[in-house]
Amino acid sequence: MAEEYSVAVCKQLQEHFQGASLHRPMRIGRYDGGDELTYEVTGVVPDNQATVRVKVNKFVGGGFAGQVYQVRVLEQNAPEGIIKGLEPGAILAMKILIPPSGFSLMFRNIIYGIGFQGPFQLQVNPAAARAGALWQKFIQRGAKIQFGDERTVRDIYATFVDTTLGSCGELSDWIEGRTWLLEVDDHIELLKPWRQGKTVDTEKLGSPEYRAKYTFMTEFVKLLHEMGAPEFARQYEWSTCKSQPNCLKRYETENEPEKGLVAVDFRAGLALLPFLPMSPGDFKLIINGIKRGSLVQFDRGSLTKLEQYMNAHDNDFSDMNGAFEQLKQAEDVYRDSLPDITHNHVRLLYSRKLWSTLFSSAVNGWRVRNIVDESGARNLSRSRLATIVFFIMGLIPFLGKFVRRIWGRADYRKHYSVLFSSWDYFGRALRGRVAEKVTLWYRAGRINQKCALKITQKPTRYYLHLPLSILPAGLHRLLTDRTFAREKLVYIFVRPIRLYFNADLREQWLRDMVREGRKKHLVTDEDADIILSRIGEPFIQKYLKSLAVHVCTLPVTQVVSVMIAIIYYLTHREDPNAWKVGLGIIAAFQITPISPGSLCRGLYTLYLVISERNFKDYNIAVFLSFFKYVGYLAFPIQMAYRYPVLARFMASHWATEAVHVVPVFGEKGALLEHEIFSLFYNRPLTIRRRMAQWARYRATQTPRSWHVVPIVIIAVLGFIINDYWWRHHTGVLPLISDIWWLSGILSLLIGAAITMGAGGSSLGRRMILAVLGGILAGFIFALIHGASGGLENHDSVVKGYISVCLWLSFIFGVFSTLGAVLAEIFLPEMKR
Repeated sequence: MAEEYSVAVCKQLQEHFQGASLHRPMRIGRYDGGDELTYEVTGVVPDNQATVRVKVNKFVGGGFAGQVYQVRVLEQNAPEGIIKGLEPGAILAMKILIPPSGFSLMFRNIIYGIGFQGPFQLQVNPAAARAGALWQKFIQRGAKIQFGDERTVRDIYATFVDTTLGSCGELSDWIEGRTWLLEVDDHIELLKPWRQGKTVDTEKLGSPEYRAKYTFMTEFVKLLHEMGAPEFARQYEWSTCKSQPNCLKRYETENEPEKGLVAVDFRAGLALLPFLPMSPGDFKLIINGIKRGSLVQFDRGSLTKLEQYMNAHDNDFSDMNGAFEQLKQAEDVYRDSLPDITHNHVRLLYSRKLWSTLFSSAVNGWRVRNIVDESGARNLSRSRLATIVFFIMGLIPFLGKFVRRIWGRADYRKHYSVLFSSWDYFGRALRGRVAEKVTLWYRAGRINQKCALKITQKPTRYYLHLPLSILPAGLHRLLTDRTFAREKLVYIFVRPIRLYFNADLREQWLRDMVREGRKKHLVTDEDADIILSRIGEPFIQKYLKSLAVHVCTLPVTQVVSVMIAIIYYLTHREDPNAWKVGLGIIAAFQITPISPGSLCRGLYTLYLVISERNFKDYNIAVFLSFFKYVGYLAFPIQMAYRYPVLARFMASHWATEAVHVVPVFGEKGALLEHEIFSLFYNRPLTIRRRMAQWARYRATQTPRSWHVVPIVIIAVLGFIINDYWWRHHTGVLPLISDIWWLSGILSLLIGAAITMGAGGSSLGRRMILAVLGGILAGFIFALIHGASGGLENHDSVVKGYISVCLWLSFIFGVFSTLGAVLAEIFLPEMKR
């Protein structure tokens, strides 16, 4: 989402549009807090009609399925009887089934159109919206049977049509809850066997909230399949890696991990096509769907299985028979409103009822989407030929949209007729269009408040911004707002340096992160108070300073990679593929495990260890800092040694902020967020616990270093044998570049073997032995390789010896250290 914007400014921009006095309405993408809306709603069970007035409290967010708001009911006028849940004062969730993003809308509709050959029915078809709501009611009753509490499924109260946005919508219970806590667990390795149903030590098993959600969602998916709703179950399939936010935990059960879980989302956003899986779990779902005869999946259920389930629990569904008949009617209209060749197939050749529903639903859908008005809908309903032509016109880019507006809506006919006959109205129409577009830009963060109002006062500025509107919002703002650009550049390049030298600024930095963490529920109020109470302690200041250095190194890799790419391009201009190689260089820097930025971090941490002669307080960070991405969390993880509360918060803050840039799977509360947190926080804690166990064992052993010599000799023999084999088959010795893979493997094995065989030696001593062993092996092999004729390609034997010895010693030293670190990290659990 864009940064916070002023609703008052949006209202001013809307007033500019209204001031143009156009014959067409203003196009609105979404609502703002404070907007009052009136809807003709239909209750779900019972299906009473009512007029409801609500006030938008806030815009919550949006995705492919639609946009969500928190609203408060102001008034309900219900001649047929009050709809339960919509009493004045009630706080509700309002979901309007059209995405706020134009790209999301386009992508969703394309995927759905490929699968079902029609428009997105939940948006345009009231029968489809009602069918989904009724299914949710039945599922809620089934959840009461399964879990003993119908509050495990969000209650839904009514459906409606929003004539402004052009979409169906629904009003449901507002859940005061959250996704999940990122729990500390130093036995994280037990979670996988637990999920697989294997026997584990329950006393050591951690992550109770994670396990409770996994159990609930697994059982809920089984329930949905039993009730005949396998495609609704897709919203809760754990293996999709994006379903976890659909299950919230109520705040009222904060201290009870196994309680308060509630399924909140039953409206899929994207259809599942057999040739386009979008998550790991989709492969299984596609296969299972094909077995059921459902090639394209979205929200189709089996009424037969639902009826069987109802009969098996007759007492629990005794009051739902009328709702079941309504569901059958709504499903009948919904399924017949689409060609859906994968399900209707031969019915398309003979069913008059199917084609009659297709035509009537198409017209109703155009009415819901405001493509036609009431008069236009009546005219199209009288002629199938006109309906077909109107549909075909919608397939023609630009011109088709223009023709359909004139054909289907009286206000647009009047708008365009005056537009082409009056210069005054033409100018007003341009000003109205500018105000309309600027409102969208302002909400998206493309322009600031001052710029938005200036553009409406001087519309010529609009045309300067228009070409930039195809760019990402941040880049558009960066190129047109000098203050914003200066602030961003200072934030990226200057602020990290200030953080390093200014203690007060570092403290404020931490306070800001804690405040943001409280807002996002990454840290409890109690933990936040603990963190802030210790902010002035020397070790906290030291770690904050080290974090500032890490922030300083963020752009290093990008700057270096771009500079090298530019240098390569400038020195290879004659090569037509030089720009491709340049892009490849930039890409390669992004995937290498050790980068210029990570080397800077690692060397700084190593400097601290040496200058302070203090390995203990940096024993984790000194190794992690050298690795890309993981290195950003080196100091938050290291802080777990003295400040576990602060470390947990910092790790969760940095890891989750990084993962949230990933589309779809990076959503807050999704599985990727938990896995990244576990990788960067719980996994090191688990490793640390194991290392402590092994340290206690090593303390009973005698320190050993003589084993380095035989290990180096064996490794060098491996290289000699390879040289002999290579010369025997090719007639020449291999170049170093020919055996890079062998160098890497043997170097890793050297480090691992040395650290594992070092007996009671300390961790620092084991690392030093691994480095020395790697350097020694590289140096000896270089001498032997050169003496055997491996330097024939070098102009000078001396220079060749020096070059090969230095490079092999360095490479072997680095990789043997890496091998030692990996061996320490992957030490098995000690059996007591």
